[in-house]
Amino acid sequence: MLSVNRNCSMMFFLIIAIICLMITSPAISASDKKPYKIGGIFAVTGPASFLGDPEKKSMEMVVDQINTNGGIDGHMLEAVIYDTEGDPSKAVMGVSKLINKDNVIAIIGPSRTPTTLAVIPMIQKAKIPFISCAAGNKIVQPIDPWVFKTAQSDILAVAAIYKNLKANNTKKIGIISVGNAFGESGKEQLLVQAADFGLTVTKSEAYGAKDTDMTAQLTKIRKDSPEAIVCWGTNPGPAVLAKNMQQLGLDIPLYQSHGVASPKFIELAGSAAEGIMLPTGKILVAALLPDSDPQKEVLTAYIREYGKKYESSVSGFGGYAYDAVKILAAAMENSNGDKEKIREALENTKNHVGVSGIFNFSKTDHNGLSPDAFVMVIIKDGKWELLK
Repeated sequence: MLSVNRNCSMMFFLIIAIICLMITSPAISASDKKPYKIGGIFAVTGPASFLGDPEKKSMEMVVDQINTNGGIDGHMLEAVIYDTEGDPSKAVMGVSKLINKDNVIAIIGPSRTPTTLAVIPMIQKAKIPFISCAAGNKIVQPIDPWVFKTAQSDILAVAAIYKNLKANNTKKIGIISVGNAFGESGKEQLLVQAADFGLTVTKSEAYGAKDTDMTAQLTKIRKDSPEAIVCWGTNPGPAVLAKNMQQLGLDIPLYQSHGVASPKFIELAGSAAEGIMLPTGKILVAALLPDSDPQKEVLTAYIREYGKKYESSVSGFGGYAYDAVKILAAAMENSNGDKEKIREALENTKNHVGVSGIFNFSKTDHNGLSPDAFVMVIIKDGKWELLK
């Protein structure tokens, strides 16, 4: 009798062990797959936080969404993010940590052209997939196999402005640009493309990123009687310029670059923002787009998701990071974390409908956007409207 009881007890515990093994096996199998670590490097704080803060939040939001849906081929994503404060030296330190300490397999960011250019040599040496969220053409020209970007290019932005100026029969313009890599890139395109649109640049001035008054530059520009002024920079400088024009009574059209395409510019410029025109990705006017626009569904989803999670409005800058993570995630599928396979998949990305446009990368184009990525907008009563 004792033997029977003992056998029954052993059988009972054996059955329990088998059941437990069956229940836990899938979890153990899934946990065996190491997370894919990806880096983020943004100007989260400091003067350029209007760029980096929404980029960081957008990256974290997409990573959470991907993990909720099972990760990539069963691998969870782990985002390691550092703050550059918009400083090139801090960007270099952050990227060094991501590569040498955190061992990430890809990097997204930085937020600004100068910080991006500062870290590209490290990317080239490490041979790691890299998607910048900055706009300068020199980021992807000349092409480097490992370097991509999601922000619309200065080439397309200048062409959008000049097309509008030509339609208004404008012949003479003055330009003013910030004295950094972004400003120099824009200035170069403004000068190079002018003749193609029948425009003469009567005066080209520059300002420092920390300048708080540009009256002197505007006074020089005004002497040559331009019919419009084009400013190329990122906040807060362009807002200062707008206020100075208002104070001087300089009543001619003012065009800004896509570098100020966020609600922050209107906040900084106040009443001086009225009537200013600029090229931007479609996110600022998503609700005004026809339902037939191929980007509208993606734009609407991003606006809804970001607003729900952070209870704040979106900007095109956050969209650069949103697109970067989405494109990177697609490229990581079936890669087993191999950097070269990810790089190759990035370069072969086709017809990816994103917030910033429809991306078609190739060996000769690591930005992958067409003129359709931009619309021209005008600020009226503190709001963005499509410029017709």
